[in-house]
Amino acid sequence: MSKIIIGVLCIAGLIAQDDFFVPGSSIGGYGELHYNKSQSGENAATTKLDFHRFIIYYGFSFSEEWSFKSEVELEHNFVKDGEGELELEQAFVNYHTNKFGFQAGVILLSVGLLNEFHEPPLFLSVERPDYSKYVIPTTWFGNGAAVYGSFGDVNWRFALLEDMDGDAIGKGIRSSRGKGYKTTAYNMVKNMSMNYTGISGLRVGGSYTMHNAPTSAYFTTDSEGNSIVNDADSASVGFSLMEINVKYNANNLYAVLEYGSIAYENNPLGYETSGGYYVDLGYNVGSIVGLKGTLMPWVRMSDYNRGNDDEDQYYTINRFGITYWPISNVAFKFDYGTHKKESDEDAKTQINIGVGYNF
Repeated sequence: MSKIIIGVLCIAGLIAQDDFFVPGSSIGGYGELHYNKSQSGENAATTKLDFHRFIIYYGFSFSEEWSFKSEVELEHNFVKDGEGELELEQAFVNYHTNKFGFQAGVILLSVGLLNEFHEPPLFLSVERPDYSKYVIPTTWFGNGAAVYGSFGDVNWRFALLEDMDGDAIGKGIRSSRGKGYKTTAYNMVKNMSMNYTGISGLRVGGSYTMHNAPTSAYFTTDSEGNSIVNDADSASVGFSLMEINVKYNANNLYAVLEYGSIAYENNPLGYETSGGYYVDLGYNVGSIVGLKGTLMPWVRMSDYNRGNDDEDQYYTINRFGITYWPISNVAFKFDYGTHKKESDEDAKTQINIGVGYNF
């Protein structure tokens, strides 16, 4: 009888242990090696071999709802004399349930397809699309907080982040990112996003981001040394970024469309708008040629302008390539294409070869 009781207690203990949360840490990361060759007209070709990014993720789960997540990035192998970058791209406390969540710390904005999720196996080309640099300033992060949730197949998120540098806005907003370094919080970036994932393989989303970025004229000092905030309308640069994105990846077909437009007020260079788009189309032929994994030839078409359709700031990109994933976490990439400024006679030709991973 005692053996039966002990056996029942042991079984009950195992069941309870399965239901009991055990705190613990997790680690991950990604990286990418690039070979780039480019040539414009009769100019000599330039080549570069660069381990572009090395990233380590670290997280710790305090409970089923509370956790900490972080990401540290090293660009171009080292940091010295203004070359290379070492950045804390994420470091936040996270509260998460099936319907609602909250984040506070260094966070990413929900804007476009590649700002939050930018691991190399997730996109086709060796380099990230130009759109994701000059229209959406990927990777865009900063000090702030966000709430997020879902209802049905619709996911939403609202984030508030640090001020951007109004003096650095001009040809787009990329140079105005503060990246969490001694930033202010007078107006705050407001970012709202939503996406739908109710159809297998399909994601349809969009976001709206607005801000009045303080400039150096935002503050003055009186005769007694006191700081005075001036009229924000004349001493800040306003912008609003609207973007939509669609991605389909199923049945051997891969298709992406991203479109974004930025409207400005008081842009230091006098621009009123900038924006652009890109389209990727690919098809997995791995099974056709008897290859394990995914082998995808693809093409890209893209236009973007960095200010008012100015010919000196208007670019057209045509590119084709082939990407091979032996497993989902590793991608070998090749692409070739042209990058042409509207005001130039000759297009720049580019050849890129790369390998990327994430874990």
